[in-house]
Amino acid sequence: MTKWVYSFGGGTADGKADLRNLLGGKGANLAEMSALGLPVPPGFTITTEVCTYFNQHGHSYPDSLADELAQALAKVEAEVGALFGDAKNPLLVSVRSGARVSMPGMMDTVLNLGLNDATVEGLASRSGDPRFAYDSYRRFIQMYSNVVLGVDHHNFEEILELEKEEKGVSLDTELNAEDWQRIIVQYKERVEEEHGKAFPQDPKEQLWGAIEAVFGSWMNQRAITYRRLHGVPEDWGTAVNVQAMVFGNMGDDCATGVAFTRDPSTGRNYFYGEYLVNAQGEDVVAGIRTPQSLTKAAREESGGDLPSMEEVMPEVFGQLLAVRERLERHYRDMQDIEFTVQSGKLYMLQTRGGKRTTPAALKIAVDMVADGLITREEAVQRIDPLQLDQLLHPTLDPNAERVIVARGLPASPGAASGIIVFSADEAEKRAQAGEAVILCRVETSPEDIHGMHAAKGILTTRGGMTSHAAVVARGMGRACVAGAGELRVDYRNGTIRVRDIELKAGDIITIDGSSGEIYQGAVQTIQPELSGDFATLMTWADGIRTLKVRTNAETPTDCRTAIGFGAEGIGLCRTEHMFFDATRIVAVREMILAEQTEGRRKALAKLLPMQRQDFVEIFKIMRGLPVTIRLLDPPLHEFLPREESEFSEVAEAAGVSVELLRDRVIKLAEMNPMLGHRGCRLAITYPEIYEMQARAIFEAAVAVQKESGEAPLVEVMIPLVSMEAELTRLTALVRDVAEAVFNETGERLEYLVGTMIELPRACLLADRIAKDAEFFSFGTNDLTQTTFGLSRDDAGNFLPAYEARGILEQDPFVSLDQDGVGQLVAMAAERGRRTRETIKLGICGEHGGDPASVRFCHGVGLDYVSCSPFRVPIARLAAAQAALQKAERDV
Repeated sequence: MTKWVYSFGGGTADGKADLRNLLGGKGANLAEMSALGLPVPPGFTITTEVCTYFNQHGHSYPDSLADELAQALAKVEAEVGALFGDAKNPLLVSVRSGARVSMPGMMDTVLNLGLNDATVEGLASRSGDPRFAYDSYRRFIQMYSNVVLGVDHHNFEEILELEKEEKGVSLDTELNAEDWQRIIVQYKERVEEEHGKAFPQDPKEQLWGAIEAVFGSWMNQRAITYRRLHGVPEDWGTAVNVQAMVFGNMGDDCATGVAFTRDPSTGRNYFYGEYLVNAQGEDVVAGIRTPQSLTKAAREESGGDLPSMEEVMPEVFGQLLAVRERLERHYRDMQDIEFTVQSGKLYMLQTRGGKRTTPAALKIAVDMVADGLITREEAVQRIDPLQLDQLLHPTLDPNAERVIVARGLPASPGAASGIIVFSADEAEKRAQAGEAVILCRVETSPEDIHGMHAAKGILTTRGGMTSHAAVVARGMGRACVAGAGELRVDYRNGTIRVRDIELKAGDIITIDGSSGEIYQGAVQTIQPELSGDFATLMTWADGIRTLKVRTNAETPTDCRTAIGFGAEGIGLCRTEHMFFDATRIVAVREMILAEQTEGRRKALAKLLPMQRQDFVEIFKIMRGLPVTIRLLDPPLHEFLPREESEFSEVAEAAGVSVELLRDRVIKLAEMNPMLGHRGCRLAITYPEIYEMQARAIFEAAVAVQKESGEAPLVEVMIPLVSMEAELTRLTALVRDVAEAVFNETGERLEYLVGTMIELPRACLLADRIAKDAEFFSFGTNDLTQTTFGLSRDDAGNFLPAYEARGILEQDPFVSLDQDGVGQLVAMAAERGRRTRETIKLGICGEHGGDPASVRFCHGVGLDYVSCSPFRVPIARLAAAQAALQKAERDV
């Protein structure tokens, strides 16, 4: 019989860490901490399978769930010594979600559940503190009404602010029991006005309502957005965790806090976190009150005035330090923990693998290897390859002029400049229009996630280092400055004021998430140095991977950048990019406009020395590494003017009439140029183009060999082949030119001639094409277009709808479609090897920098992947992880 509910607490647990998929991350970790003997309030977890059942059966539950829940609740009552719903000695519980993976702020939580007009009196009597009891009740009404009943929290904030204003106080803690009683009456009246029904007084009705809200929140918009951004499948579902309440808001010997066992921004091995005296957990992360440092050292470092927990509660702090060390050694990873202190007693509410910046992740992984906690292989697998992108973003130039306007907390490192926007919707809209934006908020909430993702940086005036803005920004790799209390944000007028400075929506600012500083205008940036822990981990990765990593590059700058990032050659040098230079485009157009072969050869002769010099520079930079050069690929019309205003200028420069130019443009126009006269088809009709390029390649290679004594590894690639006869003819052309150059110079060198596989027919006939091709380079951008029948330039109009509706899991131009395009690649690789056992196989579409695609390439036995320079480190790490994962599967 299926078990739907798992209990934990009192030093025992039904579940354990390896049931994470069933219990969710929070439930599994609560069970694990309980089993370790840590002080965990008792409770129970309703499994993720119930969430799936709930969503598949019209929001209904399995028949046996109610009985299992009642039994589990009875265990909690026995452990705590209180009864759920009892007017004199009430048990109160929290209801929290818990998916398999951490989704900070994405799901809904309810605290203090079980309070009503009767039980609040019992809580007041039992605690001896009526103010605490009524404060807890008003919190519950506000939270439950918002999460379960759909009453917006601004309704309650409005009542609360008016009450404080009338009493002349600014802090919630300055309100007494009578104040909260008046506020509760107003809260309940507002709920009835907005909801149409009275606030529920039956604790069991409250509990089932909260459970339903958690399961329902799995399908709310912010959770859907988070899942889409982070690749979390919809069918995973969330668990529900019901746990006995412990109270951090019962007085000055109570507290609540959030901590990381190491610094999540830098990875430094010191206890990092914040706490609040006389508060509940939501107060710390919501940014409503300014949190205090855990340690004395952190307080002194930040210049804070408020005492640290180490100073205020030294005994409890010592217990927390011991828990910190035990959890790190048990989980062998940096932990994000939540705790509450009730009447001087420590309780652990949560532990999970802490979200961290990429520099922190690298340092933690490398340090843990040094400490003997994990192996090098585990360290390599700990880093998300896509996170390395964070390291490749610019930082502020220390020598750049800047005008500082304010300071906040350095919540997520990196620098970003952009225009000020005040709403998530505006951020998304402006970003889609190509503008860089900084999302400026008093505080962020889960509803802002789409805007946070679209923004280059995030600035808040409230909140600490563990606020929603800080945690989400670090996970996304966005620069973030939080808690900039000097700033005054005015949403209505669209302004930010600080002292005598006023910034408006649309003004440019720069934020430095590493220092917490905010600057007026754009500040110059520099690229980071990739050394230290990054270099150490990448060296380990390189020792593990078998898949080579090359780059797509054709300029000296890109080549040098790629070499700096560890590229092992060039997998795609697009020669047409060299033709667009202002000094060459005239000759290119002259070649296109020529009616006869002789005229084209004359124009190409002007391009030859320029193209040759391009290759000389590239070969010198690559110093003997393989260089795959793709001969001219795009249709000729791309080099001709499109706007009427350009015709006269171009005609004059080319020495032809405007009429001739216009006529030529008309003749070259194609209905679908992506499927038209391009690639190898150009060379079939105009072989002199490839002859010139081949001569430039081999003359450059010979020149570099003469000068350096080191022969370049030249690979000449013929694009868009779909018939073996095309490749046979053009391979012969390239080889004839090579022989001519070798005979003229008296120098010889080894080289390869191959093709770019980017059409389904080429995959099907790969065994025939391999008779002439010494290598295949899969051009998966075009192979995806031609397999799906999609235009990469136009598919963005509807692919998001496909993803949103679950028709596609992800954009096939971002991550390789393994079921369709991938099978063509696998087929072509197998058939190519059947004909030519030593054929070299690679991929040069942008999929070469996507970790999932890299894993696929490793799995089908390709020799290398090639990607843009800035994605080379991502591919290197992904290739190492692919090797480790395959080795694990093979065991």
